[in-house]
Amino acid sequence: MTDDRDLRELLDRLSAKAGGDRYDPYPAFAWPPALPGDEYWFSPELLSVHGTEYADELSDERLCVLSRWESVNFYSLHVHGIRELLIEVMRRVHTPGFELPSAFLHHFVGEENRHMWSFATFCLRYGGRIYPDTKPRPPSAGQDPALENFLVLARILLFEQIVGHYTVRLAADTRLHPAIRQLNRIHHQDESRHIAFGVRLLRLLWERLAESGLDEEGRRATGRQLTEYLRATMASFYSPAAYRDAGLADGSGLRKRLLDHPARQAAHAQVLHRTTGFLHRIGVPVTV
Repeated sequence: MTDDRDLRELLDRLSAKAGGDRYDPYPAFAWPPALPGDEYWFSPELLSVHGTEYADELSDERLCVLSRWESVNFYSLHVHGIRELLIEVMRRVHTPGFELPSAFLHHFVGEENRHMWSFATFCLRYGGRIYPDTKPRPPSAGQDPALENFLVLARILLFEQIVGHYTVRLAADTRLHPAIRQLNRIHHQDESRHIAFGVRLLRLLWERLAESGLDEEGRRATGRQLTEYLRATMASFYSPAAYRDAGLADGSGLRKRLLDHPARQAAHAQVLHRTTGFLHRIGVPVTV
């Protein structure tokens, strides 16, 4: 990656901010012995049943139980997503083409490692499990390393933008236990830097791809891959295992019905609005 003045200035600002916000997660979190079972662990408006007749059929008590297991699913998704992004970022640190952002990527890796530990601790301490990763592996871009870099880093940014939609709301929801709000508040504090970096870097990488001769078919193929990634990521919020643990019957069938529900499709569009808007502005044709 050749020098880019705007990117360099952004990286200098973000690195300085990361240094000022550094914290040790092990003593930073005051984990309570247990979380109240009769309170929401996840904002009810963010539950996968919200806005549907399935939510109307559940008592407030049952919705609280569902919120417990959907919160465990949410943080399990973080554990798996962060593991994958750490692997991909570490493959690129201090390699040709990544000379400029590598210093900031050290901050990025350290912060994401702390996040993964925090989310795994929440799942194991309060849920007794981390749900397995069921999201399909994305295909390889082939032999073009520039396109592969773009797709890998795009998936990282898109994941962070999607979960950021939830994190901001969870951090501000006074119905939730202070420990849950703190977990999400600290995560958002770091993620806001990662998203700012990712947006600038993705725009630059896409410009370089266009300059190198990416044709219309390549552009459409890239859009299709990211469209599928966005759909798979949204679908991962609908967990048959979480429904089972919450005592809901036919978890797989419920998942399918919810994914097809107009209210949930409208909710997906709201979650993805920022992400799809960014991709359209830089010229990536996603169709979610």
